Amino acid sequence: MKQFQESMYNLIVETSTNLPADVREAIQEARRKEDAGTRSALSLSTIADNIRMAECNVSPICQDTGMPTFIVRTPVGANQLEMKKAIIEAVAQATKDSKLRTNSVDSLTGANSGDNIGPGTPVIHFEQWERPEIEASLILKGGGCENKNIQYSLPTELEGLGKAGRDLDGIRKCILHAVYQAQGQGCSAGFIGVGIGGDRTTGYELAKHQLFRTVDDVNPNEELRKLEDYVMENANKLGIGTMGFGGQVSLLGCKVGVMNRLPASFFVSVAYNCWAFRRQGVLIDAGTGEITEWVYRRGTELPMQKDEPSEVAAADSGERREIVLQTPISEEQIRSLRVGDVVIINGPMYTGRDALHKYLMDHDSPVDLNGAAIYHCGPVMAKDGDGNWVVKAAGPTTSIREEPYQGDIIKKFGIRAVIGKGGMGAKTLKALQEHGGVYLNAIGGAAQYYAECFKKVEGVDFLEFGIPEAMWHLQTEGFAAIVTMDSHGNSLHAEVEHDSRTKLEQFKEPVFV
Repeated sequence: MKQFQESMYNLIVETSTNLPADVREAIQEARRKEDAGTRSALSLSTIADNIRMAECNVSPICQDTGMPTFIVRTPVGANQLEMKKAIIEAVAQATKDSKLRTNSVDSLTGANSGDNIGPGTPVIHFEQWERPEIEASLILKGGGCENKNIQYSLPTELEGLGKAGRDLDGIRKCILHAVYQAQGQGCSAGFIGVGIGGDRTTGYELAKHQLFRTVDDVNPNEELRKLEDYVMENANKLGIGTMGFGGQVSLLGCKVGVMNRLPASFFVSVAYNCWAFRRQGVLIDAGTGEITEWVYRRGTELPMQKDEPSEVAAADSGERREIVLQTPISEEQIRSLRVGDVVIINGPMYTGRDALHKYLMDHDSPVDLNGAAIYHCGPVMAKDGDGNWVVKAAGPTTSIREEPYQGDIIKKFGIRAVIGKGGMGAKTLKALQEHGGVYLNAIGGAAQYYAECFKKVEGVDFLEFGIPEAMWHLQTEGFAAIVTMDSHGNSLHAEVEHDSRTKLEQFKEPVFV
């Protein structure tokens, strides 16, 4: 077992930086289905670029590497205590090497452990089996998609779908509603695992376990196979699309499992996973600890196709405008923007997430934010040989968490551009309209694509909040995002949600009877 820790380290690096072949195939198929030149098609092209860059750079595909969750199957008599110790040490080393983001936070104080080690992290589940080798599987599921998990207790009343009863048709409605409620906040197009039955805890666990199945896996239960096929055919009729921009593909995979339940309880649990579906597994020689086989086909077996150079078609409606902005940005420049415009930002940019927004409500900013661009991002950072900070991964985080603060902060500091993913609500939209601001939707998960835009780290404030929550001062060049909420009261997110809500209603009538 001398090499077990090294094997776990290699598993972590592979999972974080290289999507398996079955996930790549699903993304390639989505690209074929989307209409050329639409916002969703352009986003999928960026996603493909990001996947190639992460593999080449051996850096995280998405900056949010989630809460590492291991499932380890061992032969009888294996020393699970030593294995757990080795896994923890491998996680700490991978974090130090910037293959994982520092994501373990004290729930009471908010303090970041700095090494992804703490009570409950990483998550390690051990199971015994009768085979002589060890199987270790890992999933890295970011907070943005974890927050879109949902659990239903049947019977219930569902928006747009009516009553969902304690039967297969009620389960069908729950799954469709789960896809609808995620919208673009979980970095669609995504994958879902569904757990039917159990209690509240085991139902969610069953749902997450379904995400370890391959995309092309066929359910041995005929009823569940039909349900999976139905969901894959019909969830994509909701029109949510990549990043919630609207489009043909909203779901890339659906896997359903079932277990017994109590007579009084009927739970349907849904685990949502973003397009950056980072899971991998290895078989390990129980004597030496060496990897003997990779469970899923590795990404190198299916290189991502690169788009042929061509004239980009008009996006969705009218001509696609591309506007270059230098920060700080004037109100006049902001008022000239409309939903659908592509904005290229150059100049200083500042990151800000939950801790910073909460702080700024009651304190002054350490820098002048008048005309500034605030990026909802918790990057992966490292120091180079000279001791200077460099950006290793820097995609957007889900913006809706800042909804309680954002409007007030825009007004207080004169911020002109808010950048994130998934859109924001009515309070922020009103502030954008009143004070002259825009919301720019970056491509969720494209952490390598955006990291290249940050040419220099000019400084950092509030490092005591932890690296993801600190306020990083970044010199930016060529940062591209789409205007999805403008200063004229328009919101693409509200439009897509309303449209998908209308389409959801077509699935109200029973199908499985």
